[in-house]
Amino acid sequence: MTGRELMTRGQLARRSGVSAATIRFYEDSGVLPPPRRGENGYRLYSEDYLIKLKFISDTRGLGYRLKDIKEILHQLGQAENTVDLRKLVEERMGAIEEQIALLLSMHAMLGNLLSTDEETVQAYMATFRPSDSR
Repeated sequence: MTGRELMTRGQLARRSGVSAATIRFYEDSGVLPPPRRGENGYRLYSEDYLIKLKFISDTRGLGYRLKDIKEILHQLGQAENTVDLRKLVEERMGAIEEQIALLLSMHAMLGNLLSTDEETVQAYMATFRPSDSR
């Protein structure tokens, strides 16, 4: 298949590893733009959809919500030039760095919990129980 050929939803599903039902869901929820239609009424997808589906799968794997992915894809589509794209990427990298800092903080907290004596851990656990059960 050359870069200019179009695919049906089933072909796109096979090539991307994303089910046809999931592709339909992404279209219905606006995460993916509606594809063009052939004379027979079938949806026809360009190679660009493979790139978009890979992006969606990768960002879902990182824990992004579909709502956020939809917004990111919209912003990417609105970028007028490479300066706009670079600005968007820098903003996203800043957000990721904040997430990394939070995860490192949580990792340290959990590590401290593992190295804390049993009595202190029991007292800590008690703070989460309802007042009447203590």
